[in-house]
This record gives sequence, C-alpha cells and structure tokens, in this order.
Amino acid sequence: MIDHFFTVPLDHDEPGGPSIELYAREVRGSGKDLPWLVFLNGGPGFASPRPVGRPGWLDRALRDYRVLLLDQRGTGRSTPVSRAGLAKLGDAAAQAEYLTHFRADSIVRDAEAIRRALIGDAPWSLLGQSFGGFCATAYLSTAPEGLREAFVTGGLPGLTATADDVYRRLYPRVLAKNLAHYERFPGDVEQSVRVAGLLRERDARLPGGRRLTVEAFQALGNLLGSSTGSEVLHFLLEAPFDGTELSDAFLVGVERELTWAAGNPLYYVLHEPCYAQGEGATSWSAQRVRAEFGEFDDDERVLFTGEMIYPWMFDNDPLLQPLREAAHLLAERPSWPRLYDVDRLRGNMVPVAAAVYYEDMYVDFDLSMETARTVGGVRPWVTNQYQHDGLRVSNGVVLDRLIELARD
Repeated sequence: MIDHFFTVPLDHDEPGGPSIELYAREVRGSGKDLPWLVFLNGGPGFASPRPVGRPGWLDRALRDYRVLLLDQRGTGRSTPVSRAGLAKLGDAAAQAEYLTHFRADSIVRDAEAIRRALIGDAPWSLLGQSFGGFCATAYLSTAPEGLREAFVTGGLPGLTATADDVYRRLYPRVLAKNLAHYERFPGDVEQSVRVAGLLRERDARLPGGRRLTVEAFQALGNLLGSSTGSEVLHFLLEAPFDGTELSDAFLVGVERELTWAAGNPLYYVLHEPCYAQGEGATSWSAQRVRAEFGEFDDDERVLFTGEMIYPWMFDNDPLLQPLREAAHLLAERPSWPRLYDVDRLRGNMVPVAAAVYYEDMYVDFDLSMETARTVGGVRPWVTNQYQHDGLRVSNGVVLDRLIELARD
C-alpha cells in the first residue's frame, strides 16, 4: 500500500484561498501497470475503509485495477472536520459557510485534481457506494472526460428530487422494513412497547450520559436497512430489562448503535444538504415529513425510523451540541449549487453499470430507476438478493457482475 497526499483549495472557485489536504491510499495487487479505480464510499462524512485483510470487493477489484481509497474531504486523514477544528473558525455562521464546501460537487473536483496529479489527462474508473454513487453521478455531470467507466452500488440519486421528495418515499420503505422485522420476530413488538413506555415515564441515560428518549430509541431502525440489521435489533430487544430497569447490557448496546456516526459530524450536518439543489432550504425535511406519517407516533406499537437526521439529535448528543447552531443555519440556507446537469447526463457516453437494490431502505428504488432511464450509458442490475450493503457482504459478486455488465 502507498500513501498519497494532495493539497487542494477549500473552494475550487477560489484557488488562491485557504487550502486543505487530501489523503488517499493506493492498493495494488500483482500488476503494477493496471488502470486506476478510485473508490468513493458511503456517507457523507466517512473515511474510506481501511483494508484489514482483503475484503471480497477489493480482492475482485485488484484483479483488474490498482485501487485508490480516497478519504473524502473532511474525513479520515484528509483535513478532518471536527468539533475542535470548527470552533477555531469563529461563530456558527463562519462554521456553516465552511461546511458548504464538503458536498459531492467539491469531492468530484478533488478527485479530478488527484487524477490529473497521478495520471495527467488519462481517464480512470470509479466505484461509488451509496453516497459515493451520488458523487459518481455528479462526476458524470461535471467532468465525464475524467471517467473511463463508472460502477455504482446502491447510489443512483434522484436528479431533481428535493429532500422532501426523498423522505416522502423513504418513510414508507422504512415502514415496510418495520413490518417485515415484526413478522420475523413477533416478540419484539411487546418488548419495544415496554421499552418505549419506560422511556416515557422516567429519565434513562446511556453509559456516556446521553439521554435515551423514545425518539432516540426509534432511531435504532437505521439498522433495518443492512443485511444483518434486523438480527442485531432483535438481539438488543431479547432481554432489555434488569428487573424493572433497563439493563446495562441493553444500554451499552444501544449506545454503540446510536453513536457509530457521532465521530463523523459531516454525516449529520450535511445529510439533508446532500439533496439540496437550487432554490429552497431543506428546513429539517425529515422532521417535517415525518408528521405526514402518523404511524411513527403510535403509542400502541413502536415503529423505528431510518436514516433520518432530526434537529433533536443536536440537542441530545454531547458530541453534536457544539454544532447545533451551524446545523440550523445549514438547514435554513435558502439556495445551493446544482449537483446534477440533467441535460448533460442525458447525453452521457461513459459506460455506467449500477446495482439497484429493490428493497433498499436508504436510497429510493423508484428514484434510482428514473435516473437510470434518464442518464445515457447506464445499465442497471436490479436485484433483491442484497440489501444496501451488498458490495460489502457479497464477497465480490456485486462488483464482478457490474464489471461484466459495463464491458458487455
């Protein structure tokens, strides 16, 4: 493995302004002269995976490529976005302005700067998982000349969908995951109602001091979109009580699942802005749209929510509280640059193979298929064999299928 560091502008439109550092890890198989494949992982706000052993998809990729694992700006060893770093920028307005430079459009321009530094004018291949697929679509929209081919797994975004459009589609999918979970584990209905009842009656704290509210308990539903998430949720609910109190084992398990992203603040502050384009603030879309689905407030049955970011998270989590004002400013930002040029995408000539998961809880199937029909050169593979994490759990099968599809 080879470490690479690059310096790029914070704002690519102001090359003489502040700069940040990017880190990328080159992984090679047996062939030194293989073409490049840059991997953009899910998020936003997560570092590229650290290859312990050789995951199945990476093993498959290294047969045909040398792989570049890019820590997207603000993550990992790239100049990180953190509570301490943001505090040094000044007030909430300055922090919010800084954070506007960490969306997919900036990540694409970073990737182009890296490509030119490594291989000049030659194009490279791209693999985008989840949010990485959003970045791949933005790449096709703004710099298709940099791409030889693109593979997308669970990440074809709605090209014109607003955050409200997205959540109006995702809440019913989350509801379906809840019903499937309860059908599989019917005893969890009573257990979850008992837990929620206790949380309504008294103050409960996780080991780190964070209050466990009903809404925070419901947020465990984010598990339901992964291949093993239903089992993980069920095992948490098997024995949540120690007498009449919540057990320490349960509280430790809940804290582990609820804080997995808390060390990655970009995931929270830019989650809804990832959908923002043109005029109109996101205005805490997930919270507003939830009011249209009263089932999630039913006292008789607990329905878990999904990958939604709510304003109460910035009140309840000590790791996020310092970012509360900046997050509210971003939610009310009246306009954002467009991420996708639909007309240009219609004429796309870059081969694109995309795995579209029929039961995906995080990226709406119908919006993905609409995009697949709109963007030129896209060949979708629709499957219900895998959930959103199919790339990770398929032992290379998903990537192998896409490589074959793109070259057919």
